[in-house]
Amino acid sequence: MSNSTGRGLQANVLGTFDTVVMAVAGSAPAYSVAATTAVLVGAVGLASPAALLYCAIPMLGIALAFSRLSRIDVNAGASYSWVGRTLHPFLGFLSGWALVVSATIFMVAGSLPAGSMTLALFDEGLAENTALSTVVGAAWFVVMLAVVLGGARLTVRAQLIMSGVELAILALFALLALFHTEDNALEFDWSWLGFGHFDGVSGFASGALVAAFYYWGWDVTSNLSEETRNSRRTTGLAGLLGVGIVFLLFEVFTIAVNVILGADEIESNGANVLAALGEEVWPGIGGKLLIVAVMLSTIATLETTLIQVTRSLFAMGRDRTMPTALGRVHRTWNTPWVAIVVVGGVALVMFVASNALGSVGEILSDAISAIGLQIAVYYGLAGLAAVVAYRRTLLNSAADFVLGGLWPLFGALFMFWILFESLGELEPAAIAIGLGGLAVGLVPMLWYWRRGSDYYRPARLDASRTVETDYVPDRHAAAHSSGHEGLPTDF
Repeated sequence: MSNSTGRGLQANVLGTFDTVVMAVAGSAPAYSVAATTAVLVGAVGLASPAALLYCAIPMLGIALAFSRLSRIDVNAGASYSWVGRTLHPFLGFLSGWALVVSATIFMVAGSLPAGSMTLALFDEGLAENTALSTVVGAAWFVVMLAVVLGGARLTVRAQLIMSGVELAILALFALLALFHTEDNALEFDWSWLGFGHFDGVSGFASGALVAAFYYWGWDVTSNLSEETRNSRRTTGLAGLLGVGIVFLLFEVFTIAVNVILGADEIESNGANVLAALGEEVWPGIGGKLLIVAVMLSTIATLETTLIQVTRSLFAMGRDRTMPTALGRVHRTWNTPWVAIVVVGGVALVMFVASNALGSVGEILSDAISAIGLQIAVYYGLAGLAAVVAYRRTLLNSAADFVLGGLWPLFGALFMFWILFESLGELEPAAIAIGLGGLAVGLVPMLWYWRRGSDYYRPARLDASRTVETDYVPDRHAAAHSSGHEGLPTDF
């Protein structure tokens, strides 16, 4: 049952700057604003900037939890390993499964805009053709699949180019929007950052659930921890910086969209809101430039999402909680090639099936809400895991208590609250996709638990004591395996 290659992922490939770029790209600022603003404004109207603000505070608590957990357990599975070793292996598996399912759904939801944005560069009318958008999006997905298969170095080089151009365009249009005063739909009001525009508690919860989707993806740094230099410090720091950077971008562009376009124009432009904004602030060329930014952002985040899902499946295969073939690493590229091929095949089948579901906008709306439910599950569990892992050190200082206990716990409780509160507000299709996808995970979980995987008998994760080695599921792994095996879990 051991890993036939005995190889681990390639260690020390990524540096601090690389991982910060990956964190920002994972949250996909241009894509998130373009694809999700219409959904967010539809849910909470002028409270959309407030929803992003009040979701950022608990999200930083989750980022703190990831940062602290990554110091004591370096594992490509991230929350899958941490939750399993602190709360319960069943919860750990469901945490990993929630990421796998949400990432797989996103690769379909994300590839459609990649296709439609590419087509929009040539003809606006073609962008509304779901079948053609699917074909072009699938082509981009296959290209990213090949890049991720080619190794972490190739992946980060492609990411630096795509995200660099995207962020340069966004910075330019943030300045242009700031000084744009002609024919504004609305005047900015500070009340947009308060609670007054929410339609009660349930309205706030539905807005926060969509806002969680905006931020999702920064935690790719933790899935890359086995391939990052000085990862115990680097991955957590990069995640925190990533959340901070994308928060500023999200707020600037959401306010700009509300001011310059207004609710009716936002609704009519659906998944193409940024292009409409670009056309307003720089007629003629602005729309095209922001379409390029969204296209690059979408393709870039397809890449980071592929990393998250394939590294998670790799960790599961290595632990024998999923088929062991998923834990195999390519001899030349040091990537989990079986996991990459499997994910690619499943996603391409789903691309074809998605054509039967309706328009690009309808698919995006249900998918975003479904993914929001799954994000809330695994972020919430990771927040609780950090508190449990550090429980013996929380009273050592005020900083330990706030940063290690109070803030991550608040983040976790907030995630669970928006999960349960929003169930009454969401469309049945979104709930079925979100919770149904999680329920499917019970089958492999119980199957491999009965087969006696060592993952279900974990070494407990406790920050207060030194553990000699990380949990190694395969006792016979080769001595030259890199990254995961034999790392101390003290500071």
